[in-house]
Amino acid sequence: MSTPAKNNGTGLEDVNIPGQAYLREALTSCTDPLKAIESFQLENGVLLPSLRPMLPLLDLHGVRRLDFHTSLMEELRDKLIAHINELGQKEPRERDKKLKELLVKSFPVVRVKSLRPVVMAILRNTQHIDDKYLKILVRDRELYADTDTEVKRQIWRDNQSLFGDEVSPLLSQYIREKEHILFDHTNLNNLFFHPTPKVRRQGEVVQKLANMIGTSVKLYDMVLQFLRTLFLRTRNVHYCTLRAELLMALHDLEVQEIISIDPCHKFTWCLDACIREKNVDIKRSRELQGFLDNIKRGQEQVLGDLSMTLCDPYAINFLATSAIKILHHLINNEGMPRDNQILILLLRMLALGLSAWVMIDSQDFKEPKLDCQVVTKFLPALMSLMVDDQCRSLHGKLPPDERESALTVIEHSGPAPDAVEAYIQESAVSSILAMYYTLHTARLKDRVGVLRVLAILSACKDHRAYEDPFLHSLIALLIPMSDEFSTEDFCTTLFDEFIFAGLTRENVTSRHMLKLLWYVHNKLPSCRLGTLMKAMQPTTAHNEHVHKLYETLTDRIAGTPETPVVEAPPADFDSPLKSVPTPGPHYNAQ
Repeated sequence: MSTPAKNNGTGLEDVNIPGQAYLREALTSCTDPLKAIESFQLENGVLLPSLRPMLPLLDLHGVRRLDFHTSLMEELRDKLIAHINELGQKEPRERDKKLKELLVKSFPVVRVKSLRPVVMAILRNTQHIDDKYLKILVRDRELYADTDTEVKRQIWRDNQSLFGDEVSPLLSQYIREKEHILFDHTNLNNLFFHPTPKVRRQGEVVQKLANMIGTSVKLYDMVLQFLRTLFLRTRNVHYCTLRAELLMALHDLEVQEIISIDPCHKFTWCLDACIREKNVDIKRSRELQGFLDNIKRGQEQVLGDLSMTLCDPYAINFLATSAIKILHHLINNEGMPRDNQILILLLRMLALGLSAWVMIDSQDFKEPKLDCQVVTKFLPALMSLMVDDQCRSLHGKLPPDERESALTVIEHSGPAPDAVEAYIQESAVSSILAMYYTLHTARLKDRVGVLRVLAILSACKDHRAYEDPFLHSLIALLIPMSDEFSTEDFCTTLFDEFIFAGLTRENVTSRHMLKLLWYVHNKLPSCRLGTLMKAMQPTTAHNEHVHKLYETLTDRIAGTPETPVVEAPPADFDSPLKSVPTPGPHYNAQ
């Protein structure tokens, strides 16, 4: 934004009211300044006969003329603004004509701070503001800062870079808030997946963005373009979350101008309801499948936005958790995965969500085909692990005299089937299901079940087992199993075969590991703890927060009083909207 233009007057002279320039000229050219001031007061003071007699009385009470005039002006200004707001609610024909006349007469005094609220009220109630006024507001920083959001929307529609400047800090704030929850080591109750969809979209950033967009399809389309571009540039899935939350926030506000033309609305709304109820029933499954099956020719690009909605970690969490529940149901009812249509739909949506980045990057909008062998070979192998878990659990509940030989336990405690490891290396869907099976066993505190799958998780396709939302959930479930950390086999599998196998990857953060050690360090053998602390020692590649957390953890282990760790905003989030391209005509934006 350019710097404000110089203004030699106050704006009063432009509407034939004597102002600073007039008074300066009068005082510099007169022979008697006091007489000139008195004359100026008489000509420009309160002219109402009913108020003039009050002036001597106020003088006797020590009330300054300035205070009197200021209070009078404020009272009149508030009444005028209220009248303008009432006018803004009338029929367009009557409203627009009167507001336009008022704007022509009042805009010259927009730089008079005391009168500016009146001008801004007129602008706020004007549906279509002439460009000549908008250009003046944009050029002056002070005027732009005082402009209401309703007016700024009309400026932003034709100024994407300026809109990006406004949106960029909000997107940075949103990412920081998500990552704070993922990495917060001080609160085990603040878990990432706990808030409901309704609560999440009531967040400050989502509500501010919804307010900035208002009913403007063009601004909405710009925000979506920002989110797509940033997702492509960073692979950060939180932008996918924001895409879904923003749409549902506009749904809550009943912004029909937008939700009626966003082709993703009904699908996102249906999925949101499923996540909220933690269930996919037959009716909703048919609706979701219908959306996917009925994408018309020429509208394949919609798959890109649908894939972003399904790439949202909350959607992935719901789909994978629901699939694991169905697998347990099939085991208990001796059913086959291939016969369960809801399960097939969940896997299909998982595949679409996990392919979001590749699809948008390549602009090849085709739904990825679900590998039939994932259903016919991988899922039965995974279900065999679940059956083993049930057998061990049942065996452990039997009285000692009714238990069979130790062979029963041994048979259900061996390594995971080769098919499980083979398919998680080749299939992202298989990887996600294996990861959520791990969370299921950890939730039950089944140490054998946890160890069997942890031993192979490092082989997951695209190193998905080292993504932050999964590690956050896994660590939160492992902390209550702290007694297991005193055993060598548990530490070997968790640390050597899983954690350390992924530490060399760029996408693996040590902050989850430091959080785990924060709570279980006193259960670990001293030699193991020493090795872990040495391996976790941060380097120059880590940010300041990791260094501070490591130092605080070192003090905690040594028994030194703790100092709070303050989250500092990462430097690379100052402006995420650099070089974002102009959005295409996605929804025929107006």
